[in-house]
Amino acid sequence: MPKTTSVDSLMQMRGVDVHSSDGEKIGSVEEIFVDDETGKPEWIGLGTGFFGSKRVLVPVQGADIREDGVTVPFSKDTVKETPEIDADEISQGTEAALYQHYGLGYSERRSESGLPEGTPRRGRGDGDEADAESITRSEEELRVGKRETERGRARLRKWVETEPVEMDVQLRRETARVKREPIDAPAPGAEFDERDIDVPLHREEAVVQKRKVAKERVGVEKGVEVEEKRVRDEVRKERVDVDEDRSR
Repeated sequence: MPKTTSVDSLMQMRGVDVHSSDGEKIGSVEEIFVDDETGKPEWIGLGTGFFGSKRVLVPVQGADIREDGVTVPFSKDTVKETPEIDADEISQGTEAALYQHYGLGYSERRSESGLPEGTPRRGRGDGDEADAESITRSEEELRVGKRETERGRARLRKWVETEPVEMDVQLRRETARVKREPIDAPAPGAEFDERDIDVPLHREEAVVQKRKVAKERVGVEKGVEVEEKRVRDEVRKERVDVDEDRSR
């Protein structure tokens, strides 16, 4: 099945967004594949930005085509897991595999390449239940998060206290002693008299002065300790029992 660039309305929508059944954007219209015999468009080729280098095809059947975009009746996961196409032509075997993946019936009437039959079945991720013969069992899972709370405060408080201090210091003082020198010499004209001589004596006294000196810098440094704590809670699980009716 070759590509064509002459499929009226769809080819004019090249580049418009394509959304899944749940409204999520899954790509944009990049190419249209048509059937050789009928000339009708069958597959929409999506832009590769969302799926990397993989070519992704979605059936035209069941698609809601509007001017502002295309909505296909399949989930994003269903489209993402479509079989990969390497060539610009789709073989009959590849097309059959695509129909099976999307849950479409397959017919070979009127065309060697095959045509879709019926309506798309709900694929994986399109609903809570894949068909009427199965039910979905769910269960709760425990997830534990972390949040930061204040566990206390570390406070630095400075106050003034007075304590006695003793220090030894050496003080000098002058002393007086009598010094006698013998003299044996005549003293003509000397008269006897009385007089006093004052000799000042000095001493050192302790003078106390105080000055403020920075001695230490005290701060608070925070560290981290890791402790392991066990969290307990209850989770609910759905259970499924099968009762076989042997009377039928």
